[in-house]
Amino acid sequence: MKARNQDWPAYFDQLAIKSQDHRLHRYYTGGLVSGDTAIVNTPMVAMDFETTGMNADTDEIVSIGLVPFSLHHIFCRESAHWLVKPKQALTEGSVVIHGITHSDINAAPDLEAILEALLTAIAGRIPVVHYRHIEREFLAQALLDRLGEPITFPVIDTMAIEYNVLRCRQGLVDRLLKRSPGGLRLGDCRERYGLPNYHAHHAPTDALATAELLQAQIAYHFSENTPLSELWL
Repeated sequence: MKARNQDWPAYFDQLAIKSQDHRLHRYYTGGLVSGDTAIVNTPMVAMDFETTGMNADTDEIVSIGLVPFSLHHIFCRESAHWLVKPKQALTEGSVVIHGITHSDINAAPDLEAILEALLTAIAGRIPVVHYRHIEREFLAQALLDRLGEPITFPVIDTMAIEYNVLRCRQGLVDRLLKRSPGGLRLGDCRERYGLPNYHAHHAPTDALATAELLQAQIAYHFSENTPLSELWL
Protein backbone atom coordinates (compact mmCIF):
# COMPACT_ATOMS: atom_id res chain seq x y z
CA MET A 1 0.00 0.00 0.00
CA LYS A 2 1.29 3.45 -0.86
CA ALA A 3 1.82 5.94 1.94
CA ARG A 4 -0.71 8.70 2.47
CA ASN A 5 1.84 11.26 1.29
CA GLN A 6 2.63 9.32 -1.89
CA ASP A 7 3.05 11.61 -4.92
CA TRP A 8 0.51 9.74 -7.01
CA PRO A 9 0.71 11.95 -10.14
CA ALA A 10 4.48 11.36 -10.32
CA TYR A 11 3.95 7.67 -9.66
CA PHE A 12 1.43 7.52 -12.51
CA ASP A 13 4.11 8.99 -14.80
CA GLN A 14 6.43 6.13 -13.82
CA LEU A 15 3.71 3.53 -14.33
CA ALA A 16 2.89 4.94 -17.77
CA ILE A 17 6.49 4.38 -18.85
CA LYS A 18 6.53 0.80 -17.55
CA SER A 19 3.08 -0.28 -18.69
CA GLN A 20 2.92 -2.61 -21.69
CA ASP A 21 -0.84 -2.69 -22.18
CA HIS A 22 -2.17 0.21 -24.25
CA ARG A 23 -5.29 0.57 -22.10
CA LEU A 24 -3.33 0.86 -18.89
CA HIS A 25 -0.83 3.18 -20.56
CA ARG A 26 -3.67 5.47 -21.61
CA TYR A 27 -5.14 5.38 -18.10
CA TYR A 28 -1.86 6.36 -16.45
CA THR A 29 -1.03 9.08 -18.97
CA GLY A 30 -4.42 10.64 -18.23
CA GLY A 31 -2.88 11.78 -14.96
CA LEU A 32 -4.34 12.78 -11.61
CA VAL A 33 -4.96 15.90 -9.60
CA SER A 34 -2.18 16.66 -7.12
CA GLY A 35 -2.26 15.86 -3.43
CA ASP A 36 -2.62 19.51 -2.46
CA THR A 37 -5.93 19.78 -4.32
CA ALA A 38 -8.80 20.66 -1.99
CA ILE A 39 -11.36 17.88 -1.69
CA VAL A 40 -14.05 20.29 -2.90
CA ASN A 41 -12.17 20.56 -6.21
CA THR A 42 -11.43 16.84 -6.55
CA PRO A 43 -13.26 14.77 -9.19
CA MET A 44 -14.18 11.41 -7.68
CA VAL A 45 -15.88 8.16 -8.62
CA ALA A 46 -17.43 5.79 -6.10
CA MET A 47 -16.61 2.20 -7.00
CA ASP A 48 -18.02 -1.06 -5.68
CA PHE A 49 -17.43 -4.69 -6.66
CA GLU A 50 -19.40 -7.82 -5.94
CA THR A 51 -17.17 -10.89 -5.95
CA THR A 52 -17.22 -14.66 -5.61
CA GLY A 53 -15.46 -14.39 -2.23
CA MET A 54 -13.08 -12.26 -0.19
CA ASN A 55 -9.68 -13.52 -1.40
CA ALA A 56 -8.35 -11.64 -4.42
CA ASP A 57 -5.90 -14.47 -5.16
CA THR A 58 -8.60 -17.11 -5.56
CA ASP A 59 -11.90 -15.26 -6.03
CA GLU A 60 -13.13 -13.03 -8.86
CA ILE A 61 -15.22 -9.98 -9.69
CA VAL A 62 -18.79 -10.58 -10.86
CA SER A 63 -20.27 -7.07 -10.75
CA ILE A 64 -18.90 -3.52 -10.96
CA GLY A 65 -20.75 -0.34 -10.03
CA LEU A 66 -19.47 3.19 -10.63
CA VAL A 67 -20.98 6.54 -9.63
CA PRO A 68 -19.07 9.75 -10.50
CA PHE A 69 -19.45 12.53 -7.95
CA SER A 70 -17.96 15.62 -6.35
CA LEU A 71 -18.21 16.90 -2.80
CA HIS A 72 -21.57 18.54 -3.51
CA HIS A 73 -23.01 16.66 -6.48
CA ILE A 74 -23.65 13.04 -7.45
CA PHE A 75 -23.90 12.41 -11.18
CA CYS A 76 -26.30 9.48 -11.27
CA ARG A 77 -26.89 9.78 -15.01
CA GLU A 78 -23.22 9.04 -15.60
CA SER A 79 -23.21 5.93 -13.40
CA ALA A 80 -22.24 2.56 -14.85
CA HIS A 81 -22.89 -1.06 -14.01
CA TRP A 82 -21.39 -4.20 -15.51
CA LEU A 83 -21.88 -7.88 -14.84
CA VAL A 84 -18.77 -9.86 -15.73
CA LYS A 85 -18.32 -13.59 -16.00
CA PRO A 86 -15.79 -15.15 -13.62
CA LYS A 87 -13.69 -18.06 -14.80
CA GLN A 88 -14.79 -20.12 -11.81
CA ALA A 89 -18.30 -21.20 -10.82
CA LEU A 90 -20.21 -19.05 -8.38
CA THR A 91 -20.32 -20.39 -4.85
CA GLU A 92 -23.60 -20.83 -3.03
CA GLY A 93 -22.38 -18.49 -0.31
CA SER A 94 -21.63 -15.64 -2.71
CA VAL A 95 -24.99 -16.05 -4.48
CA VAL A 96 -26.76 -15.69 -1.14
CA ILE A 97 -24.88 -12.45 -0.43
CA HIS A 98 -25.16 -10.57 -3.72
CA GLY A 99 -28.03 -12.39 -5.42
CA ILE A 100 -26.19 -12.77 -8.73
CA THR A 101 -26.83 -16.25 -10.14
CA HIS A 102 -25.31 -18.40 -12.86
CA SER A 103 -28.14 -17.46 -15.22
CA ASP A 104 -27.35 -13.77 -14.65
CA ILE A 105 -23.75 -14.15 -15.79
CA ASN A 106 -24.09 -16.80 -18.49
CA ALA A 107 -24.13 -14.17 -21.22
CA ALA A 108 -21.91 -11.69 -19.37
CA PRO A 109 -18.54 -10.75 -20.91
CA ASP A 110 -15.14 -11.39 -19.40
CA LEU A 111 -13.80 -8.40 -17.48
CA GLU A 112 -11.24 -7.71 -20.19
CA ALA A 113 -14.04 -6.97 -22.66
CA ILE A 114 -15.25 -4.01 -20.57
CA LEU A 115 -11.82 -2.94 -19.34
CA GLU A 116 -11.45 0.00 -21.70
CA ALA A 117 -14.86 1.38 -20.72
CA LEU A 118 -14.05 0.88 -17.04
CA LEU A 119 -10.69 2.65 -17.25
CA THR A 120 -12.22 5.50 -19.25
CA ALA A 121 -14.89 5.96 -16.58
CA ILE A 122 -12.39 6.24 -13.73
CA ALA A 123 -9.63 8.11 -15.59
CA GLY A 124 -8.70 11.40 -13.95
CA ARG A 125 -10.95 10.71 -10.96
CA ILE A 126 -10.08 9.50 -7.48
CA PRO A 127 -11.84 6.21 -6.73
CA VAL A 128 -13.76 6.18 -3.45
CA VAL A 129 -14.43 2.76 -1.91
CA HIS A 130 -15.61 1.20 1.32
CA TYR A 131 -12.76 -1.18 2.24
CA ARG A 132 -9.97 -0.70 -0.26
CA HIS A 133 -8.72 -4.29 -0.12
CA ILE A 134 -11.65 -5.41 -2.26
CA GLU A 135 -11.69 -2.96 -5.15
CA ARG A 136 -7.97 -2.26 -5.40
CA GLU A 137 -6.70 -5.79 -4.84
CA PHE A 138 -9.34 -7.58 -6.90
CA LEU A 139 -8.88 -5.30 -9.91
CA ALA A 140 -5.09 -5.54 -9.67
CA GLN A 141 -5.23 -9.32 -9.58
CA ALA A 142 -7.80 -9.53 -12.38
CA LEU A 143 -5.58 -7.49 -14.69
CA LEU A 144 -2.46 -9.36 -13.67
CA ASP A 145 -4.19 -12.60 -14.67
CA ARG A 146 -5.40 -11.21 -18.00
CA LEU A 147 -2.74 -8.71 -19.07
CA GLY A 148 0.32 -9.87 -17.21
CA GLU A 149 0.47 -6.60 -15.26
CA PRO A 150 -1.65 -5.24 -12.39
CA ILE A 151 -3.18 -1.81 -11.98
CA THR A 152 -2.31 0.61 -9.18
CA PHE A 153 -4.31 3.67 -8.18
CA PRO A 154 -5.01 5.84 -5.11
CA VAL A 155 -8.28 5.51 -3.25
CA ILE A 156 -10.22 7.30 -0.56
CA ASP A 157 -11.46 4.58 1.79
CA THR A 158 -14.62 5.52 3.70
CA MET A 159 -14.19 2.53 6.02
CA ALA A 160 -10.68 3.66 6.96
CA ILE A 161 -11.95 7.19 7.60
CA GLU A 162 -14.73 5.90 9.83
CA TYR A 163 -12.38 3.60 11.74
CA ASN A 164 -10.03 6.49 12.48
CA VAL A 165 -12.93 8.71 13.61
CA LEU A 166 -14.26 6.02 15.94
CA ARG A 167 -10.82 5.22 17.34
CA CYS A 168 -10.28 8.87 18.20
CA ARG A 169 -13.53 8.83 20.19
CA GLN A 170 -12.60 5.71 22.15
CA GLY A 171 -11.33 5.91 25.70
CA LEU A 172 -7.85 4.71 26.66
CA VAL A 173 -9.21 1.59 28.41
CA ASP A 174 -11.14 0.53 25.31
CA ARG A 175 -8.04 0.96 23.18
CA LEU A 176 -5.84 -0.99 25.60
CA LEU A 177 -8.38 -3.81 25.66
CA LYS A 178 -8.58 -3.63 21.87
CA ARG A 179 -12.34 -3.32 21.91
CA SER A 180 -14.06 -2.72 18.62
CA PRO A 181 -14.74 1.00 18.14
CA GLY A 182 -18.06 0.24 16.41
CA GLY A 183 -19.59 -1.35 13.34
CA LEU A 184 -17.79 -0.57 10.10
CA ARG A 185 -20.16 -2.10 7.56
CA LEU A 186 -21.37 0.40 5.00
CA GLY A 187 -24.88 0.45 6.46
CA ASP A 188 -23.59 0.89 10.03
CA CYS A 189 -21.44 3.83 8.97
CA ARG A 190 -24.27 5.50 7.07
CA GLU A 191 -26.61 5.13 10.05
CA ARG A 192 -24.35 7.32 12.20
CA TYR A 193 -24.91 10.21 9.80
CA GLY A 194 -28.66 9.73 9.42
CA LEU A 195 -28.34 8.51 5.84
CA PRO A 196 -31.12 6.27 4.48
CA ASN A 197 -30.87 2.50 4.55
CA TYR A 198 -30.25 1.03 1.08
CA HIS A 199 -30.40 -2.60 0.01
CA ALA A 200 -26.83 -3.89 0.37
CA HIS A 201 -24.63 -5.94 -1.97
CA HIS A 202 -25.82 -4.39 -5.23
CA ALA A 203 -22.78 -2.77 -6.80
CA PRO A 204 -24.34 0.45 -8.21
CA THR A 205 -26.36 1.02 -5.04
CA ASP A 206 -23.37 0.41 -2.79
CA ALA A 207 -21.31 2.80 -4.92
CA LEU A 208 -23.98 5.48 -4.48
CA ALA A 209 -24.11 4.74 -0.75
CA THR A 210 -20.32 5.12 -0.54
CA ALA A 211 -20.39 8.47 -2.35
CA GLU A 212 -23.04 9.80 0.04
CA LEU A 213 -21.11 8.50 3.03
CA LEU A 214 -17.94 10.33 2.03
CA GLN A 215 -19.87 13.56 1.54
CA ALA A 216 -21.23 13.19 5.08
CA GLN A 217 -17.85 12.30 6.56
CA ILE A 218 -16.25 15.37 5.04
CA ALA A 219 -19.07 17.59 6.31
CA TYR A 220 -18.78 16.22 9.86
CA HIS A 221 -15.05 15.66 10.30
CA PHE A 222 -13.13 17.67 7.70
CA SER A 223 -13.59 20.80 5.61
CA GLU A 224 -14.05 21.58 1.94
CA ASN A 225 -10.45 22.72 1.83
CA THR A 226 -8.98 19.52 3.24
CA PRO A 227 -6.18 18.54 0.86
CA LEU A 228 -6.54 15.28 -0.98
CA SER A 229 -3.22 14.09 0.48
CA GLU A 230 -4.89 13.81 3.90
CA LEU A 231 -7.51 11.44 2.54
CA TRP A 232 -6.10 9.23 -0.18
CA LEU A 233 -4.20 6.02 0.34
